[in-house]
Amino acid sequence: MREPNANNPAAPDTALPLLPANGENANGGGVTEQFLRGEVLRIVFDRDGGEYTVIRLLTAEKQETTAVGNLGGVLEGQDIEAWGRWETHRDHGRQFRVVRFRTVQPTTPNGIRRYLAAFLPGVGEVMAGRIVAKFGERTLDVIDHYSARLSEVPGLGPVKVRQIKESWQRASAERETHVYLQGLGIGTAQSVKIFNRYGAGAPELVRQNPYRLASDIHGIGFLSADRIARSLGISRDNPLRLQAGITFVLEQLAEQQGHVCFPQDALLEEAALMLEVEPVQAKQGLDRALRDGAVIAEPDANGNLVVYGRELHQAEVELAHSLNRLAGSPSALPATLLTKLEFDSKLNAEQRQAIHHAFRYPLSVITGGPGVGKTTVVGQIVRNAKALRRSLLLAAPTGRAAKRLSESCRLEAKTIHRLLQWNPQGGSFVHTEKNPLRADILVVDEVSMLDTELANSLFRAIRTGTHVVLVGDRDQLPSVGPGAVLHDLIACGRIPVTCLVQIYRQDEHSRIVTNAHAINQGLMPDLRALPEGVTGDFYWIDQEDPEKACDVIARMISERIPAKFGLNPMTDIQVLAPMNKGSCGTQALNELLQRTLNGRPRPDFRFGDRLYRTGDRVMQVTNNYDKSVFNGEMGQITAVDTGTKRFTVAFDTTQAEYQFHEADQIRLAYCVTVHKSQGCEFPAVIVPLLNQHFVMLQRNLVYTAMTRARKLLVLVGTRKALAIAVRNDRPASRHTRLAERLQA
Repeated sequence: MREPNANNPAAPDTALPLLPANGENANGGGVTEQFLRGEVLRIVFDRDGGEYTVIRLLTAEKQETTAVGNLGGVLEGQDIEAWGRWETHRDHGRQFRVVRFRTVQPTTPNGIRRYLAAFLPGVGEVMAGRIVAKFGERTLDVIDHYSARLSEVPGLGPVKVRQIKESWQRASAERETHVYLQGLGIGTAQSVKIFNRYGAGAPELVRQNPYRLASDIHGIGFLSADRIARSLGISRDNPLRLQAGITFVLEQLAEQQGHVCFPQDALLEEAALMLEVEPVQAKQGLDRALRDGAVIAEPDANGNLVVYGRELHQAEVELAHSLNRLAGSPSALPATLLTKLEFDSKLNAEQRQAIHHAFRYPLSVITGGPGVGKTTVVGQIVRNAKALRRSLLLAAPTGRAAKRLSESCRLEAKTIHRLLQWNPQGGSFVHTEKNPLRADILVVDEVSMLDTELANSLFRAIRTGTHVVLVGDRDQLPSVGPGAVLHDLIACGRIPVTCLVQIYRQDEHSRIVTNAHAINQGLMPDLRALPEGVTGDFYWIDQEDPEKACDVIARMISERIPAKFGLNPMTDIQVLAPMNKGSCGTQALNELLQRTLNGRPRPDFRFGDRLYRTGDRVMQVTNNYDKSVFNGEMGQITAVDTGTKRFTVAFDTTQAEYQFHEADQIRLAYCVTVHKSQGCEFPAVIVPLLNQHFVMLQRNLVYTAMTRARKLLVLVGTRKALAIAVRNDRPASRHTRLAERLQA
């Protein structure tokens, strides 16, 4: 396929509307939906598997015209019936913008010939021409009902006839499914997934319950399924819709706000608002979901009903059971070991206590902010374990955190996923309660990142008697996934907790640590400029205008920081933004920084409205167990092959190959949200803090962003925005019952 150029229709974002010409339907001053039928002469351009296609059509009036839009699955020679509107493109003239369409089998001999050549594997233009020459306009009917007659065509033996018949039957079922699904507004990529999942029965299954698509097909959520349901005439108060709406709202509350469960009354209000029904109707959906086991309801400690999605309920119950098992078990380490522990003379009382707890109790927590000696304590635990000849495992939620733990302890540390060893064939972890991890002591760093489901997988795989030491900063943002595991472990009161508060990591001109602690205590940081000629690690740049702030950030990362500090802009400097949207959010900054840092022509591809280029910094945003790449891992695109439509990403600990259509699993990562940066440290960090970010400005968000910087921190923004964040110490609490279950 050719990219659009001066002779081809251009991409959709440059199309301009046109008032209807004579004879076209209009209603008042607005343009209504219009109809076009024609034979597909050629496919000019195709992007993202049909999500945007440009075709040339021959109409019944024997006029050639251009149609553009989501036309996935069309073949040269087919007839299509399309509905949409006429537009005029500033470069390419009049074209038909397709809103919806359906394919129709060709009726002319020439169309049938080209259709067969495109549709049937192994049948080229020459053989298709022979078949059409023999049967003419009856060709498709012959293949459908009298395929044995194909042997009358010169050059077609019994084997080839059988192959054509089988290919036609298989492809016809898939084609008819795609035609039906595309008539419902389902794109080509999703249509393929649906057919692969349900086979030829897909149309009937979708007709019966389109909402099952939201749970069965990756990339189709409730809102898309609801749109399909409306096109099928399913009413707003249909029981299937009400039930699906309840589970969708619960999923959204988990994904967007981190709730493991949610109060029933509040859930019904949220669901009624989203579904545009009365609360009593939302209650009908909840009752149906409860009967089907899709959701679970139970009373909390105050007797109020809370509702869980089935998987999260199971994860929290199992996690509480595993934690109670570990916390309540006797120590497998002899008490005499405590007398043999060695302590560095520089350790303070709290650090000594943390080490003592690690060897005395099967489950203990070490928490504290930056520079308070958590790494020192973990190093002492490792040295004592080695001296006492006790087996030891180290783990962290992300690859970068595991790498940092390995470097500080001079011992291999693994991500939790790799520690548990995912088995793609079995679709589960190798290490479970039936095959537990073998170690006397397990140290897990960055525990604030642990969500309920990952924590459940980890703790169920720890055998009774193993001493588990959990290390994390309770003041950081909670995990990206649902739950507040570290908070609940500290709050339950059953697990020994050591809080480290004495600051060690600082020097005369080091202000990252002291300013982070100041913000954590509700104080404005020291924003004063350093004396002339003095190089520090913390800088504040006043900038109120968002666009100018973006320009400053681009210059800082591409010129000023590399020149002054010798850091590599592609690997050492990370921009962290409070939110995705806005003129100074991650989306806008990623586009700017991609142009600034990786703008020269290199192999690239588009996925939707996003461009990916060889050399780009990217982040995985979903767990892909088959590729052993997990949410939050960062890497770099090392190869793009437009021929095979594949690209390769090198991550910190592995390399993965993707097909272009799998690019929904990654995002550009020149700039990421503060939430997505958890567990990572970078040599240099730049953070915009502007008034436009006000909905996300919280104390723990800024504190988390600042503590990601190891050598250099630059804040760009307004003092007003910073003050709003410092004063806002009311982070939204998450609904969980883990602490209650541990207390019980």
